Amino acid sequence: MGDESLKRRKGEDKGSEDRQSIQSHEPQTMNLQKQANLFLFPLGPCVGLISGICMIVGTIIGSGIFVSPKSVLANVEAVGPCLTIWAACGVLATLGALCFAELGTMITKSGGEYPYLMEAFGPIPAFLFSWTSLLVTKPSSFAIICLSFAEYASAPFYPGCDPPQAVIKCLAAAAIVVITIVNSLSVKLASYLQNFLTAAKMIIVTIIIVSGIVLLAQGKTDNFKDSFKGSKISVSSISLAFYNGLWAYDGWNQLNYITEELKNPYRNLPLSIIIGIPLVTVCYVLINVSYFTVMTSTELLQSQAVAVTFGDRVLYPASWIVPLFVVFSTLGSANGTCFTAGRLVYVAGREGHVLKILSYISVKYLTPAPAIIFYGAIAIIYIIPGDIDSLINYFSFAVWIFYGLTILALIVMRFTRKELKRPIRVPIIIPVIVTLVSIVLVLAPIISAPELPYLYCTLFILSGLIVYALFVHLKFSWARKISKPITMHLQMLLEVVPEEEVIE
Repeated sequence: MGDESLKRRKGEDKGSEDRQSIQSHEPQTMNLQKQANLFLFPLGPCVGLISGICMIVGTIIGSGIFVSPKSVLANVEAVGPCLTIWAACGVLATLGALCFAELGTMITKSGGEYPYLMEAFGPIPAFLFSWTSLLVTKPSSFAIICLSFAEYASAPFYPGCDPPQAVIKCLAAAAIVVITIVNSLSVKLASYLQNFLTAAKMIIVTIIIVSGIVLLAQGKTDNFKDSFKGSKISVSSISLAFYNGLWAYDGWNQLNYITEELKNPYRNLPLSIIIGIPLVTVCYVLINVSYFTVMTSTELLQSQAVAVTFGDRVLYPASWIVPLFVVFSTLGSANGTCFTAGRLVYVAGREGHVLKILSYISVKYLTPAPAIIFYGAIAIIYIIPGDIDSLINYFSFAVWIFYGLTILALIVMRFTRKELKRPIRVPIIIPVIVTLVSIVLVLAPIISAPELPYLYCTLFILSGLIVYALFVHLKFSWARKISKPITMHLQMLLEVVPEEEVIE
């Protein structure tokens, strides 16, 4: 009896110690939970109308407006059609964003297009989206932006000639490495860097627009006479021009990644879109008008860095301001792309659609380090063989397949999911128009000017079906046996754990 009593007391003491241990770790666990939630929802729960507009403007305006003007003009070959394309791209981006606003308030889940495709069409289209995004659209976007940065950063050191491709690609790779390291080490540092670079990009946009307005007031209108003369108009050329213009508007759907964090989203989401994207459109058209006040179409096409040429002609001897602030702007876009990289990976990892290691979070820094490092590595691969124009064409081809499919999901769910609440309900004609335009954008270049890379891109997207069948549907045991030790070693190397272990 005495032994039993002693054992009982020891058991009670042990239970008391365990409870004390758990209680002593609760504050630390709660702190980790708050920090993990800060990563998952870095903007907090109180994003108002002004913040929503700033998010749209700050995300969209980046490297595109300093790279795409030359490519848009090259496809239509005249000033009038060029400016028309820029305005039309803004209208299309606004209509697409309004469709996404209905989807975002109807299905309030993170991950952008992923949950909408999952709800409307099931796991296979959602998996193909995550598969393509992880390996094509997101890394290629990162690569394009960093190549743009490298062109503008190197242009002042090679006056009168194009910088060597080796220099551009090495600089782009260095930018990818630095941004990847910053975002892997600290969420706060990345957000502070983003705020600084966003302010810098608005300064250069203002400088270019104000300079252009002053020049127009002085009568510099020669390049706008007979602005449609000599234009090259065909379905193929307009589609490719749209690809390049829409690349500059990419990011119009970014508010859908933070729907749950918007204050009064049913009011502020559509208002942010209706104000923000037209504001960007006005800025883009005015920037292009500014370019054409000092450059003819031929001179703009021959320029390696359009904004640098503009600065040399208008702001000399302070022309160094333009490439400096354009570099800041492109770095801001690259940093923003990397900063939001973890959301899609997290959602896809939760559904078991990607390697689990990609949805893990650093124990030390509470950042999605594996996902960010993965994006950086794939982006570096993209900058080795590709030039900017080719990358933009194939990026746009892939991304508009899924934009069109997502907006088609909106039309389908109007009939199949009538029970879902729709606080924002756009007229059905809008998603129909955007879906039809998406089909034209995807099919026109293939039909009118077929190129093998479009076929490669399509085959790559469809190859996701094989990956889904083998590793998601059938869940081969040998794949798990191979991935398990790799995951374990990467966990130890990167000091990362599943997100639920950080929060619990």
